[in-house]
Amino acid sequence: MAVDLHEPEALLPIPGVRLGVGRAGIRRSDRDDLLLMALDAGTTVAGLFTRNAFCAAPVTLCRQRLAERTAVRGLLINSGNANAGTGRSGMEAARQCATAAETQLGGMVLPFSTGVIGEPLPVDRMCSAIPRAAGQLRSDAWLDAARAIMTTDTVAKGCSERLQLEDGREITITGIAKGAGMICPDMATMLAFIATDAPISRRDLQKALEEVAADSFNAITIDGDTSTNDSLILAATGAAGGVALVEGQAAHRQFLQALQRVCDHLAQAVVRDGEGATRFITIAVEGATHRDEARAVGYTLAHSPLFKTAAFAGDPNWGRILAAVGRAPVEDFDLSRVDIRIDEVALIEQGEPHPDYREAAGATVFARPEFTVHVALGRGRQAARVYTCDLSYDYVRINAEYRS
Repeated sequence: MAVDLHEPEALLPIPGVRLGVGRAGIRRSDRDDLLLMALDAGTTVAGLFTRNAFCAAPVTLCRQRLAERTAVRGLLINSGNANAGTGRSGMEAARQCATAAETQLGGMVLPFSTGVIGEPLPVDRMCSAIPRAAGQLRSDAWLDAARAIMTTDTVAKGCSERLQLEDGREITITGIAKGAGMICPDMATMLAFIATDAPISRRDLQKALEEVAADSFNAITIDGDTSTNDSLILAATGAAGGVALVEGQAAHRQFLQALQRVCDHLAQAVVRDGEGATRFITIAVEGATHRDEARAVGYTLAHSPLFKTAAFAGDPNWGRILAAVGRAPVEDFDLSRVDIRIDEVALIEQGEPHPDYREAAGATVFARPEFTVHVALGRGRQAARVYTCDLSYDYVRINAEYRS
């Protein structure tokens, strides 16, 4: 059960984007598992990908194709099979499926996969399903698309924003994401596809994506495992018209803020739907000498199985928080400057147990479905946030039975 997360009732269409879903029967025959996204001519595309050395074949192919700067006319996504750890045959399978989609869309297609690692991609079944998906292309199929890319997700994840720029133009942003396990940032941590009708150059689009990913998709973790297939794509059709959004302009800032909100929602939705999650936890670190230091402290705590299991139990065993913060990779750590609290309850003040702390108050916070751990290092002015979840019995069960 996702933590305070519900499937969106509707997602806004993006002029210049059409979506169609199909059933290739990759792991199950009773659900859609293939998505085709068609992009109008003139669409610019930006992307971020995993840095896992064993990256999946579609990741390698997407990197190559984006580097060629050839116009992208579509995206092809399948769930149920990652096409990772499949060697040269996996690359050929990715190419074959992309080619089949290109026949339908009339231009270059970027392929994406998610699911079980190490199994051959069922090319024939996918290529048979692609024309059916192409026959169903619609601008209002975003929610169907979000469902088709799910694996162990319990909720389809999507978000839309519509804003009016200072010059009167209306801009729309819609995105979908999937991910519930094998989540740890080294780029974006899952699959996410976002589109907008804003006019913006590819260079500025890529820069915007990198900026918003830093505090969203690169600020989440469920289990510390970086996937082989992580991909984040942002497509801008330019259908809103007018002059291109340029960095430094008020309109560009408005767009960037809206894009940040969409990415924040999608990234946090992944954590809220973490496999077996019952708690959504924000770790807010401040007073660091630099941002990377703050993030390092946050991730040390977010990756602590002892802290995460205590959170699942609702056990305010704050010694686990203390121990994780203390072993974070921080040079010349002066504990006498450290303050720690959970929501409104102070645990540590200047390195000492807070005299007013009571176990009952801590238990009240740990029983909440959402809470924040605040860590003040007292070393500088930099801060960062990391979003994570607890570690439950169901996480073990889901992953133990993943291929069953």
